[in-house]
Amino acid sequence: MKKYVYSFGNGTADGDGKMKDTLGGKGAGLAEMSRAKLPVPPGFTISTEVCNLYFENKDRIPEDVNQQMVEALRLLEERMGQKLGDTANPLLVSVRSGAKFSMPGMMDTILNLGLNDKTVKALEAKAGNPRFAYDCYRRFIQMYGNVVLEISKHDFDTVFDGQKKKAKAKLDTGLTAEDLKEVIAGYKKLVEKKTGKPFPQDAIVQLQGARDAVFRSWFNDRAKYYRKMNQIPDDLGTAVNVQAMVFGNLGETSATGVGFTRNPATGENLFYGEFLENAQGEDVVAGIRTPHPISELQKWNPAVYQQLREITTMLETHYRDVQDFEYTIQDGKLYMLQTRNGKRTGPAAVRIAVEMVEEGLITKEEAILRVEPQQLDQLLHPVLDPASKKSLAKLATGLPASPGAAVGTIVFTAEEAVEKSQNAPVILVRKETVPDDIQGMEVAKGILTSRGGMTSHAAVVCRGMGTPCVAGAEGLDVSEAKKQVTVTVNGKALVLKEGDWLSLDGSTGEVFAGKANTIDADPSSGALASFMGWTDEFRGSFGVRANADIPRDAKAARKFGAEGIGLCRTEHMFFAEDRIEHMQAMILARDEKTRRKALAKLLPFQRRDFAGLFQAMDGLPVVIRTLDPPLHEFLPKREDLMVDVAILPYADIKKKRELVAKYQRFGAEVKTLKTVIPELLHRVEELHEFNPMLGLRGCRLGITYPEITEMQARAIFEAVVQVAKKGVKVIPEVMIPLIGGVKELENQKKIVVQVADEVLGKAGMKNQKYMVGTMIEIPRAALTADSVAREAEFFSFGTNDLTQTGMGLSRDDYTKFQKVYQDNKIFAADPFAVLDQEGVGKLVKMAVEAGRKTRPDIEIGICGEHGGEPSSVQFCYRIGMNYVSCSPYRVPIARLAAAQAAISGDKSEAQRTA
Repeated sequence: MKKYVYSFGNGTADGDGKMKDTLGGKGAGLAEMSRAKLPVPPGFTISTEVCNLYFENKDRIPEDVNQQMVEALRLLEERMGQKLGDTANPLLVSVRSGAKFSMPGMMDTILNLGLNDKTVKALEAKAGNPRFAYDCYRRFIQMYGNVVLEISKHDFDTVFDGQKKKAKAKLDTGLTAEDLKEVIAGYKKLVEKKTGKPFPQDAIVQLQGARDAVFRSWFNDRAKYYRKMNQIPDDLGTAVNVQAMVFGNLGETSATGVGFTRNPATGENLFYGEFLENAQGEDVVAGIRTPHPISELQKWNPAVYQQLREITTMLETHYRDVQDFEYTIQDGKLYMLQTRNGKRTGPAAVRIAVEMVEEGLITKEEAILRVEPQQLDQLLHPVLDPASKKSLAKLATGLPASPGAAVGTIVFTAEEAVEKSQNAPVILVRKETVPDDIQGMEVAKGILTSRGGMTSHAAVVCRGMGTPCVAGAEGLDVSEAKKQVTVTVNGKALVLKEGDWLSLDGSTGEVFAGKANTIDADPSSGALASFMGWTDEFRGSFGVRANADIPRDAKAARKFGAEGIGLCRTEHMFFAEDRIEHMQAMILARDEKTRRKALAKLLPFQRRDFAGLFQAMDGLPVVIRTLDPPLHEFLPKREDLMVDVAILPYADIKKKRELVAKYQRFGAEVKTLKTVIPELLHRVEELHEFNPMLGLRGCRLGITYPEITEMQARAIFEAVVQVAKKGVKVIPEVMIPLIGGVKELENQKKIVVQVADEVLGKAGMKNQKYMVGTMIEIPRAALTADSVAREAEFFSFGTNDLTQTGMGLSRDDYTKFQKVYQDNKIFAADPFAVLDQEGVGKLVKMAVEAGRKTRPDIEIGICGEHGGEPSSVQFCYRIGMNYVSCSPYRVPIARLAAAQAAISGDKSEAQRTA
């Protein structure tokens, strides 16, 4: 019979730490700790495979799995000397989820299972502590009622808060056993009212219900959203871990806590965590009470603290990674409930990786594979400007739960965060966050909570997402009902409302009223510099360039390690105020002479721009794309002109003056408005296209108006001469866009070469090297790449347009049905964010292979947005490209992704054949 249920405990286990696919991360950790004879309460794990079987079997567990669970339960009862549901010596268990990849708070947990009206009395007698017994029972009813019976947590909170008010208790711990009995009675009434049935008293029925509910939680909305956000496959499933209960709420000598072997926010090699005395684990992560730092555990119970340090140090050495652990202290005795590789921020991931290499724990290769490429983005986050902080009112200092600066307007609910983040940056302010807040947390620039600690839900999730977070800012009185925050500053009450600006420093825990300025981070120092140096060692000759149009961006690109410019979009230069007039004059020209006159005025601007780029990229290649977009983009919108033509006969003098100001650069005066605006509309109508993205643009513009290509080529090579004569090494590469075949490239290349020969010849620089190549963004160009390579000295794949043309998708209109496609799993990911390797990628691979057959030394890169997306970068490496190009701030991400591809054995075809 196939094995589905794996027992652990008493120094043995059916599984081990390598079985995360089967046991999930939590189950594998429990098995490994049991084998190491650590103090782990015994239990059993129902495998992740059963999760998929449950859904395939129409939400039912196969009978052979049920049988194995019963056998594992009997073994657990034997090990504990207790029995589930026994009225004299009852076994109580926890039921927890545990997927292969950590998904903190996204799925469900139930504690104290096995309690009912009879077993609670046995627990009371055994513990000699009535309050403890009824506290456990009320917690169990609430968890089971919420998770299994799907009754709102708010309904249970209403009952509980009502009893606290009645008893005049400020804290949960202020309720007596008699108070808790009233809470339990209220809970049971609520269950019967909501379900039509009494709360289940049969412990086996409870266990089956909890197990099935944990499996169902794999597909709850927040878990699905978290998997989508972190690209975790739906078919992995979750395991279910059933474990004998140990109690941190047994009294003042009991406690519960969570921790990390190193600081997961900063990476500092410092024992890190929190604990709460007389509490259960959910109290810590839910942020209901603000816990104590783990350092205070040393005073509270020195022997337990020392034992915990020894165990966790051993676990980190064993796993050779930072461990995230949970523990409970019952009557002064330590129990380990979990260990797993800890989630960490980007800064922490890099620092930990570098320091573990220095400590000899891991190799450089392992260090590089430990850091997710997207995590590097967090190290490039801006920080609050110290000068700016001084000018703002400091509201509070909470816990620095997740580093980085966040500046935005206040919102109080996840729903408001999603809605208002469309128009402005938002800060989500809550008493404490809950798992259902995940969508709002993702779009918020920062999270602020007035309760909870460094291991609360808000802290853990924010660190995973790289979102700045300040938690446990207890000086803030957050009223989500009134949508306001009240805080006392210098003896005066200050009220901030929804929409007010707030600034957070997640690295220090400081909270400021108002809108602070931010400054860019420095990627060239510290652990990041060492780490990026290692990535460059391993990615070898595979290059990373940047898309940059102006010298400022080029300098930023070099700061982030770019090895050239892979795309300079010349059209962006024409929108500047001092040149748009000449660009529009060129477009409106009716003959070549007039057009050339306007182009002559543009040439000095272009030359200066190119010279600035060459200067900034001294000795590195610069790919310049000739004019690409449709001409109508530089003119007033057709619809606006039609409106102005319509209102012109009825315009008063004030309106006419407004129109003159609007169209002044087109020669408009009050007396000429009646001819200027209609003539402009007429020209725009002539240029109007039904599908401009496939119309007169790219190389088609240069073929139709060769003087445009001529002017740009002249500007490029005059800039080459100007900069080279200053002793700067210049490596220009001229890229012709939107070709569908070799003839178009041949036409445009001829113009470029003629101008280059003329300009370089006059300057005595005939030996100056340059290349002319093309952008592959039309399927026909990819399919005929062998012939295109006869003329092209390089290919650069414009995968934004290649995705549009290859998939028949409009990038602008796809958003209208994107959610439907994602919900129905039609696309594995947004094809404009992640390269479609199966379809578009096949076109790219074919073109690379065909181009290299014609011209073996052809330079090949990619310059679309995919050039900075990790899986797309790794694809480019595998198929043998020479480089990727992306935005300057994604250069480090691309460098890391390429290094990981190299280490993982994805040898590039270019390297294999070299």
